[in-house]
Order: sequence, then structure tokens, then C-alpha cells
Amino acid sequence: MFEVGNLHTIKSIVNTIVFALQYLLFPVFLYHFVISIFGWVKRKEADAEKYAPKHRFALLVAAHNEELVIGNIVRNLKNLDYPTDLYDVYVIADNCNDNTARIARENGAIVYERFDNKKRGKGYALQWMFRKLFAMEKSYDAVCVFDADNLVSPNFLKEMNKHLCMGHEVIQGYLDSKNPLDSLISGSYSITYWLNNRLFQLPRYYLGLSCAIGGTGFTVSTKVLKEIGWNATCLTEDLEFTIKLVLAGKKAYWSHKAVVYDEKPITLAQSWRQRKRWMQGQSDCACRYLKKLFAKFIRDKDLIAFDCALYLIQPLIIVISGVGLFANFLRFVLFTDLTQVISANGFIAALTLIITTYVGIIFVFMDGRANIKIILYYILFPFYNLTWIPIIIQGFIDKDQKEWSHTLHTRSMDLADLL
Repeated sequence: MFEVGNLHTIKSIVNTIVFALQYLLFPVFLYHFVISIFGWVKRKEADAEKYAPKHRFALLVAAHNEELVIGNIVRNLKNLDYPTDLYDVYVIADNCNDNTARIARENGAIVYERFDNKKRGKGYALQWMFRKLFAMEKSYDAVCVFDADNLVSPNFLKEMNKHLCMGHEVIQGYLDSKNPLDSLISGSYSITYWLNNRLFQLPRYYLGLSCAIGGTGFTVSTKVLKEIGWNATCLTEDLEFTIKLVLAGKKAYWSHKAVVYDEKPITLAQSWRQRKRWMQGQSDCACRYLKKLFAKFIRDKDLIAFDCALYLIQPLIIVISGVGLFANFLRFVLFTDLTQVISANGFIAALTLIITTYVGIIFVFMDGRANIKIILYYILFPFYNLTWIPIIIQGFIDKDQKEWSHTLHTRSMDLADLL
């Protein structure tokens, strides 16, 4: 009798957890799902050719020991479809002990070498370079930021010029992949970015919410940089700057036609290190800014701040979802009567999981990304997503560790090779 009663208690606890998590998560899932609907159909955009090139750009490439790829990005940027007298290419050789600086100069970049073993990382390097730019006699209307492993579509500056002419001060470009077919990991990364572009960034642009700065391929007007400052030096400087924009009453816009290709990690070990760093930075930002975002939402009835706050706690939602998944598994193990497992709520939860996981394949096909490998990767995509749960937990535990880790890039190719 004791064992039966004990089992009954366990069943009750598990049931309570499952239903509580379902009711807690459903509004969040519904919110993101409704937002994504506005990205299902792409609207016709203004033609960049209608806007005469008039804005002057400083193109910054942050590089740490990137001798294998730095030449490619510099040659690429030097040949964009935009008047060459209206932009300059700068490379920040940050704490380099290889040939990054020499190769960048040989390919036509203006190189600034920085050495600081205490303030390490891209955020500090950009902050240092912005001060250099502001002290120059030559002035720029906007700054574009890239990583050394990137390649950029020829129309990038034309699209950014268009957005600046439209009054947009911060613009994120479309983040694509150089190597989607290299491995299951690089393919899963690529799928994540494609879906994020179409179902997260694009609908927020259409709805007037703030898009998220993605770390590379973004443009910021010098006016905004001088007004609110950079000061984004955590492990996820892009997220921190996005939050600073929102708190200052500004937002990031989206350019679906200005494409930036970057190199995705190939192995799980590389991916784990990179994503852990992202989660460390996001946990750090959540601890420092979440309260301010919700306060701005309540005080100013600012939906942009509310949306940004939800984005900030997305890792927590993923972990809670993982707990719910495990609790549902326990229900399946504990209950011998399947009718108790396949309840209406359980059916809805399972159907929602399937739809949110696999409906994205439609947009992969619509955007012309699908082939046999990508379809196979998409079938296995949920297993990649499950790895986020321990990474998020580990990142939160180590959120106070500020040691920046470098991702090695080896995919040396020019834009012509990629296209």
C-alpha cells in the first residue's frame, strides 16, 4: 500500500508540473508564433537604386589571428557596388600574433593594431576603434561592422544607404552561411539563422518592433554612436548594444537584401564553446538589464521593450521547455493507461512542438535553400536543439566568467567561389 500511495503521489506531482508548465509556456509560444506569421509573406521593398549614393561609410572588420580569411573579406569589401570614394575599409588587428595585419594591408585595408591583454574581445576592440574614428578629420555618416570570416553581397552598402535615407539609424543585414553543407552542426546553424531571419527578424521589422543585432553585418549611424555611446563589452556585445538602443528609445531595423555570409562551426565541440559564450553573455545581460526593460515597458507602455525582454529570457524558456519535455516522458513511463497521457492538453502540446519544429521547412523551400543534405539536417534538427539545454545551464553558471574565446576560421574563399 505504501508503494502504491507513493506512486500516486509521484504521479500527482508530475501531473502538476506538466500542466503548470503547459499553462506557463503556452502564452509565450503563442506570442512568438503570432509574431512569426507576419514574416510568412515578404512585402515588396523600396528599390535601393532609387536612392542616390550619398552616405559615407567606415567599414570595420574586427580580427584576431585571422590570416587564413582576412584577405578574402578585405578584397570583397573593396569591390562592393558603391562609389569607392564614399567608403573606407578598416581592419582592427586585435591582439594578433600572426600575419593578419600584413595580409590586410596588402589587400588594401587601413589597419589599426591593438594590443591589450586585459580588455580582450570584440566589444573592447570596437570601442577602441570608434574612438579612433571620431578623432579623425575625415567624417563618416555610418559605421558597418563585420567579422573577419565574412563575405558580403555586392549590394550591401546600397541597401544600407537606402535605409539611412529612409531615416533608419541602426540596420542589421541578413545573416547567411558560407558552409551550410559541411556537417550536421554547420547545417543546423544555417537552418537556425535562416529561420531566425524569416520568422524573427523580418516580422519584427514589419511590425515596428526592434530587430536583434546579430554581431556582424550591421550598420550604425555615427550620430547614434556618439549619442548613446558603445560601451557594449560583454561576451555578447551585439545583444548588449541592442538592449541599450531599446532603453534609449531607439531600435534596430532589418535589411533582408543586404546579405552577410559567415563561417559556421563544423564540430560539436566548436559549436559548444561558441554557444556557451553566447549564453554566458546573454545571462549576464539578463541579470543587468531585464529589470530595466520591464520597467520601461510598464512605465512607458513600450511594446518594443517588452519584446526585447522576452527575447532576453528566451534561454530560460528553452530550459523550462526541456523540463516539461522530461516531465512528459515521466508521465509516459509512470502511466500504464495511455488515455491519461494522451490528454487534450498533451495532444495540443505535442502538436505545437511538431508544428514549431518542422513548419520552418516550408520557408527553407520557399527561400530556395533546400537540398537533400539540408532536408536530412532538418530531420535531425531537434537533436541539435536539445543540446541548447545543457549549454544554457552551463552558460548561466559561468555567466560571471568574462574570458573571451576565439573561434578558429579556416574557410578561405572569395564571394565568387561561394556564389
